[in-house]
Amino acid sequence: MTITHDVVAIGNAIVDILAQAEDSFIEEIGVAKGSMQLMFSPEEADTLYAKMGPGREVSGGSAANTVAGIAALGGKCAFIGQVADDQLGTVFAHDIRAAGVDFDTAVRAGQPTTARCLIFVTPDGQRTMNTFLGASQFLPAAALDEQLIAGGAILYLEGYLWDPEEPRAAMRKAIDIARANGRKVAFTLSDVFCISRHGDDFRKLIEDGLIDILFANESELLALCELEDFESAVQHIHGKVPLLVVTRSEQGAMALQGSERVEVPAEPIARLVDTTGAGDMFAAGFLFGQAQGRGLEESLRLGAICAAEIIQHYGARAEADLKKLAHESANRAAG
Repeated sequence: MTITHDVVAIGNAIVDILAQAEDSFIEEIGVAKGSMQLMFSPEEADTLYAKMGPGREVSGGSAANTVAGIAALGGKCAFIGQVADDQLGTVFAHDIRAAGVDFDTAVRAGQPTTARCLIFVTPDGQRTMNTFLGASQFLPAAALDEQLIAGGAILYLEGYLWDPEEPRAAMRKAIDIARANGRKVAFTLSDVFCISRHGDDFRKLIEDGLIDILFANESELLALCELEDFESAVQHIHGKVPLLVVTRSEQGAMALQGSERVEVPAEPIARLVDTTGAGDMFAAGFLFGQAQGRGLEESLRLGAICAAEIIQHYGARAEADLKKLAHESANRAAG
């Protein structure tokens, strides 16, 4: 089948609500700073929302952020995710389509509401996320467009969505479709929280050879491998996935593919404002590079450029012209 999209992603369809907060507030609500926790009822979400300061609504969701970034770079993407028939669902659908991403998943009637993530950003730019998955956790396998998945050069899946049973089954089916059509499967571990709940599943996907590109940050890689040393963890995964990509915050990022190992430094920034979406946007740059047939170093550099853009403002969607930033960086590298 002809390739119709660079990347087809499946993930949580979420609207982020961001507000500034002091470290003392994070301690008060009993959440580990910089982590993600799930809220299991709309009442719990409403109670926490009432404690927030002035907020800003921005469509989010990890994989959705990634494909929005790829589209901003000039790639052709599609997203599969479940929203409810409500105001936030309308906001999400509008925003992702306006970003240039194909999105045609039918809305879900009734309760629960569209997913939302309450994000508290502390003065050091760290984000602490509190997520009510709502309708997103009811994405059924029947909602998958098999032709769409078969036409995507890369299928991209987020670990965050692995928690609920229904979308987990949908993602397993999507993996089967992609592999049956000779497409690559990329998977992001998303958060140490996800590994603590589903590490055995993630490790089995890797052991079974179902993942072609694995994204992780350093903490996630250590948790997945149940090790404390970074290099030991890299070697533990080496050979189990064709391409391992690890972000290391201010230390940059590395990629390991066969015998080739490449590392790039983090891009310089003027000011750290909000780390929300940094990993998502890094994946956007890297996957765009890979879809365009670029090498590991250039793909990593594109990822670093996108991550640097996103952490200098609030929200997980790019505000600057990513095409222009990538072009300027390429010129600097050539010069």
